Amino acid sequence: MTAILDTFRDRIRAATASGTPLRLRGSGTKDFYGQDPVGEILDTRAHAGIVAYDPAELVITARCGTPLADVATALAEQRQMLPFEPPAFGPAATFGGTVAAGLSGPRRQAVGALRDFVLGAVVMDGRGDIMHFGGQVMKNVAGYDVSRLLAGSLGTLGLVLEVSMKVLPLPVAHQTLRFELDEAQALLQVNRWGGQPLPITATAWTDNVLHVRLAGAAAAVSAAIGRLGGTPIDETEAHVLWSSLREQSHPWFAPALQGQALWRIAVPSTAPVLSLPGTQLIEWGGGQRWWLTDAPAVTVRAAAQAAGGHATLFRNGNKADGVFTPLSAPIAAIHTRLKDAFDPARIFNRGRMYPEF
Repeated sequence: MTAILDTFRDRIRAATASGTPLRLRGSGTKDFYGQDPVGEILDTRAHAGIVAYDPAELVITARCGTPLADVATALAEQRQMLPFEPPAFGPAATFGGTVAAGLSGPRRQAVGALRDFVLGAVVMDGRGDIMHFGGQVMKNVAGYDVSRLLAGSLGTLGLVLEVSMKVLPLPVAHQTLRFELDEAQALLQVNRWGGQPLPITATAWTDNVLHVRLAGAAAAVSAAIGRLGGTPIDETEAHVLWSSLREQSHPWFAPALQGQALWRIAVPSTAPVLSLPGTQLIEWGGGQRWWLTDAPAVTVRAAAQAAGGHATLFRNGNKADGVFTPLSAPIAAIHTRLKDAFDPARIFNRGRMYPEF
């Protein structure tokens, strides 16, 4: 692996010297996310392989170019999983790209986001220096937890070479229930259930149908079914449902895959019904609301802000208005200091999150 790292270092130092932007990229399955990528491609896939995996300690460490599918397979053989269910958006997705995108799937409402499971990382900065952050155990830190800052940074801070991540056992039992509820009723129910000791690991509502996934110990799942009611759906149907929601292959997302703008609105789970034109799909107990619309960014962001949240242009649309919510001056100052520390020449994925970075 030394030769590969030397190649990365030489490319990065040359780019820093010339001010040439580099486009850090695995397989490109998430190229649609964020501002349009620019720069010369630095392909990370040659730096691949699982470095360490200790099922007893619930920790896996893998290099950036490792196929996400390889990580999932290794974990499944030990009946373990990446608990936040990261979307791949394609069979060639890499571990490093998954961390850089920072996206989580349906189980996020129950266990937390991808960044909550990052324990440590090895990064090459804009000077070609290799830095180690965190480790392979959970611990408190003072100042920035850099390994977690990398999650969702879209490669703008540095080349993530290696990541250590906490994993969890697969649940023993699971069942998905179907309920016929309108949006207001569904939001009321998921918030009521969210305050109770129920093994709910995912919820999804659209077209007046709410699906609730239960998972955990067999006795807990059985008891929850008795309390919640609803109509149990077939295991195969449930697997297809949650996989399609995670990968956005569900029929609801079809217009987005054909070019319509798809917004992700993050709000408190207790936020009321958002009276928005078009169609919505609601996940995470009401906290994530997908919206297909051609409305201008200012309208979407105003609706999200009024509900106590923010909006991200996830696919398509007019990216000139900004994919992510504009930063306040204090937060922008923090971003600037981080870029100065890690990438002073601004070569890494330039402008991928915000034009100034």
